[in-house]
Amino acid sequence: MMKWIFLALVIVPTLELAILIWAGGQIGFFWTLALIVATGLLGAFLAKRQGLKAIRDIQSSMNQMQPPGDRLIGAAFILVGGTLLLTPGFISDAVGFSLLFTPTQKLYKPLVYRMLQKKMKNTRIIVG
Repeated sequence: MMKWIFLALVIVPTLELAILIWAGGQIGFFWTLALIVATGLLGAFLAKRQGLKAIRDIQSSMNQMQPPGDRLIGAAFILVGGTLLLTPGFISDAVGFSLLFTPTQKLYKPLVYRMLQKKMKNTRIIVG
């Protein structure tokens, strides 16, 4: 797991930088900068709106005495997606936008559930 995180921390920023340099050469420095700022502002707006909706959904499910598990994972997606949208780069923006919306979240949820089940199965919890 740590190997993959290390590789992601090296490879993703390098790809982001390469794409930003390429975009700057294709559409110009100021248009590239404007695009980065615009996606950051749009991402912040959408993340705030989606985040507030997620909080209301979690509160609603808890008021109805239902476990908020699925809604909590959706809220985590929104948090991570909003954070990615605030970081400059086109790859992080694409992943960030995909994490904000329910139809694309459905693609990520099975992966997260599988990872959580694996962690819970391999972890022994001692009470007492």
